[in-house]
Order: sequence, then structure tokens, then C-alpha cells
Amino acid sequence: MDFYILFYIFLVALASGLVVSSRNPVQSVLFLVLVFFLTAIFFLCLGAEFLALIFLMVYIGAIATLFLFVVMMLNLRLVEAYGNFSNYHPLALFLFLSWLGLFSLLALPALPSYGFSLRG
Repeated sequence: MDFYILFYIFLVALASGLVVSSRNPVQSVLFLVLVFFLTAIFFLCLGAEFLALIFLMVYIGAIATLFLFVVMMLNLRLVEAYGNFSNYHPLALFLFLSWLGLFSLLALPALPSYGFSLRG
């Protein structure tokens, strides 16, 4: 069960990166729906079924659908409007690595409670 939890955390982090890095706003909203769905599966793995169902109904059923309809109705072309975002890649990489380092420092004390041991 521990492997599945870590696997879904990895998938949520990967899908969140796709939300931010997608150039098409419609694809970005669809990746956001994937993040919400994977988070609901994560809650199911933790045994919080009610929270997972509420997450599915509220976030995917209402908020993500609203985002998708607004983006499709406005016909946004953000890449054409603002040009190239490659100037911000080093800053994004720095922020991501600092967030990952902080998260790993906070998560390391909790790992032995899941049955992992960092000491051979």
C-alpha cells in the first residue's frame, strides 16, 4: 500500500507540472482535471472515501468544468499574446527544486511511520 501512495504522489506532481507547462489552455485545464482525479484516488488509498467523493464532485464536477467552459468560450491564445516564456525557465526550476527540498525535509520524519527506513 505504501508504494501506491508514493506512486500517486509522483503522478500528481508530474500532472501538476504538465498543468503549468502546457502551452494550450484547454490542455492545461484537462491536465488539471487529471490532477483532481489523481488526488481523489490518493484520498481513496488513504481510506478517506467521503473526502475523495466530495473532491470529485466539487472540483471536477464544478470548478474544472467551469474553467474548461470559460477557456473554450474565450478562445484564449495566450502563447500568441505573450510570446516566449523561456526566460522564466531558470526561475521555475529554482522554485521547483526549493519546493521539492522543503517538501522532502518535511516528509522525511513521516517516512518511518509508513514502514520505510533510511538507516540501512
